[in-house]
Amino acid sequence: MLTRIKDIATNLAPRLVEIRRHIHSHPELSGQEYQTAAFVAGVLSSSGLHVEEGVGKTGVIGELHSTHQDEKVLAIRTDMDALPIQERSGLEYASRMEGVMHACGHDVHTTVGLGTAMVLSQIADELGGKIRFLFQPAEEIAQGASWMVKDGVMNNVSAILGIHVFPSIPAGSVGIRYGALTAAADDLEIIILGESGHGARPHEAIDAIWIASQVITALQQAISRTQNPLRPVVLSIGQINGGRAPNVIADKVQLLGTVRSLHPETRAQLPHWIENIVANVCNSYGAKYQVNYRQGVPSVQNDYGLTQLLQSSAEEAWSSDRVQVLPEPSLGAEDFSVYLEHAPGSMFRLGVGYKDRIINHPLHHPQFEVDESAIITGVVTLAYAAYKYWQSK
Repeated sequence: MLTRIKDIATNLAPRLVEIRRHIHSHPELSGQEYQTAAFVAGVLSSSGLHVEEGVGKTGVIGELHSTHQDEKVLAIRTDMDALPIQERSGLEYASRMEGVMHACGHDVHTTVGLGTAMVLSQIADELGGKIRFLFQPAEEIAQGASWMVKDGVMNNVSAILGIHVFPSIPAGSVGIRYGALTAAADDLEIIILGESGHGARPHEAIDAIWIASQVITALQQAISRTQNPLRPVVLSIGQINGGRAPNVIADKVQLLGTVRSLHPETRAQLPHWIENIVANVCNSYGAKYQVNYRQGVPSVQNDYGLTQLLQSSAEEAWSSDRVQVLPEPSLGAEDFSVYLEHAPGSMFRLGVGYKDRIINHPLHHPQFEVDESAIITGVVTLAYAAYKYWQSK
């Protein structure tokens, strides 16, 4: 069956490159993937899948039924949205949308999802169960997975597989990660409330800007001395708003940031830990404060058995030399984790780096490019893993 899957994928390769380049040229921002969704639905329908549009607002699902009557479903998720970045790749098929670019590889993800559906549609009678393809919007704002789940895409799903490109892995290879793959990502807002006064008489005021700087310093220093170094936490303040005039002591400062962590126990205690530090600093200088901590997406925790399935499928398809077991997780975030609250799953890294280049630009870079030979690597790996999943049941 592996040979048959490879042959089908190879025959589809030129079409898949066309699909990827079309999607790359017509990127759409999170929640606005209307044309992408319509295009995806058309490809799925032409391959004989049952298609539903408008799922999770602008998402699409395609179901491939087998001859077996088992109600359980294997889900395969790929995402479709682009980023608000002006492309500077110089490619012939570069983005035609001003200020919008597929700089995170979701055009490749969508293409791999479509290619996997096209391959498996030709061997549907050999599958042991139903496969549901999830084409998700709004991953970049960490909302799309929740929208999709709310619309019932995880009903009867027994397992879910996912994929994400990785430019530091060469095309033709894949990366497998056991356990934590990505970090939980939470949003932080801290408001410091002081009292304004004349810039020449700071002792008569409560300087919210100066106190905010003390809060930032205290938080960063405390991480290294009060958090377990084997359970990393990254807290970054990315935006500061405050002050009314150069000669007026600021009475209010807003700090906005992101908090990343890998371990659920650590994540659970972070809101209380942050508020204690902010309170101690503010109380020392007579300021008031507000801390608003919003939990975002949890960490992607890959299921052991499904990760083994992906590893064995990739090794059989491409040899063990082209499969990397990744020793470290990423502190980036992925709302694939939302699906894992409803079924076990695993996401693998698809290498898209050019082997002959000194520099492969990172994700979210305006010159990010992919080696398109990686598309077939992703399609064969996912299709064979899906086939093997049902054979093992």
